[in-house]
Amino acid sequence: MTTLEQSVDADEALVRERAEGLLRDHGPATADPSAFLGAQFDAGLAWVDFPVGRGGLGLSPRLQHAANEVLWAAGAPVAWFHNPIGVGMCAPTILAHGTEEQAERWLRPLFAAEEIWCQLFSEPGAGSDVASLSTRAVRDGEEWVLNGQKVWTTLAHRAKWGLLIARSDPEQPKHRGLTCFAVDMEADGVEVRPLRQLTGDAEFNEVYFTDARVPDSQRLGDVGQGWSVALTTLMNERVAIGGVIPERGSGSIGEAVRIWRERNHTDPVRRDALVRLWVRAEAHRLTNARAAAGRTRGTPGPEGSVGKLVQADLNKDILAFCMDLLGMEGTLNPSGYELHRPERLGSSTQSIQKLFLRSRANSIEGGTSEIMRNILAERVLGLPGDVRVDKDRPWSEVPRS
Repeated sequence: MTTLEQSVDADEALVRERAEGLLRDHGPATADPSAFLGAQFDAGLAWVDFPVGRGGLGLSPRLQHAANEVLWAAGAPVAWFHNPIGVGMCAPTILAHGTEEQAERWLRPLFAAEEIWCQLFSEPGAGSDVASLSTRAVRDGEEWVLNGQKVWTTLAHRAKWGLLIARSDPEQPKHRGLTCFAVDMEADGVEVRPLRQLTGDAEFNEVYFTDARVPDSQRLGDVGQGWSVALTTLMNERVAIGGVIPERGSGSIGEAVRIWRERNHTDPVRRDALVRLWVRAEAHRLTNARAAAGRTRGTPGPEGSVGKLVQADLNKDILAFCMDLLGMEGTLNPSGYELHRPERLGSSTQSIQKLFLRSRANSIEGGTSEIMRNILAERVLGLPGDVRVDKDRPWSEVPRS
């Protein structure tokens, strides 16, 4: 065994020992979920690759799986389920671009789900091209005044904090005139309105800022460097969505197999289709595992975009196949269709019919599949990029609808 392998084995043993100690001291069956997650943060098992004192142990990110394996097998609460945007996207951004004071203030309550976070990037006129956004941030002494509109903001109705990108200098090209802030979603001038989805739920919202004020102390990164901060968030978002490593045969492909068996299907054509979907799901799972094993500390690379692209089409295809297996029953909606504003993602009843409707968003949310293909073409295959006639022009001179 090499020295490196010995070091990895020792690190994994440390992670598992910490996880078992956490379970002994805070039994998940009786502990309050927030209290347990807070203790998990203190034990360095929130994000094992984060520094000591910031929810981590300074180890390889691939060892997070070892911690999760021990904790989840014992029924421990899953932080991502309670605060998905915060845990998967905002926390890495705070660590990478925030000050020591900001990391100290925000990371622990974020992981413990004491303070829910949302992401304020997309706008009605700036979806796939986020850098063209028009929400303005004008400095007024030690504060910034925000005016504008964001849209498709998941869990904004539950969030205490929002990670916002705004235009601080309209005379700069669109990528260079942006600044990032952590915004108090309960502050004056911040209004959250629900958006009803195809499923009947309202997971996401539109958010209006009318002379809302945010202290400069809540700025992440330097003035005008918001695009760099946004890229950190977006790359982690795609890993959070498409980089999950499920148990073999679980998730939507597990539902497809369950329905096949329960309905006693024997059609060889459908059986062939099911096997093909299972192979795709397994290939995706193993590819994610390989990417996670090779991932180093810092902002993830384009592998997150590739995983997200594959996951979106795969999940839609599997759930469409499930609907085919259900036959006419697939036209019913056992979940009902009343407007529901969930406390967290996936907290409402999840029938196959509802999951099928929800999956339509997979190729849009977190970056469209078209954008993911562009990233794959340019950053992985090295193909020439799209023609961008507005790249070096001041944002104020770029025509907009």
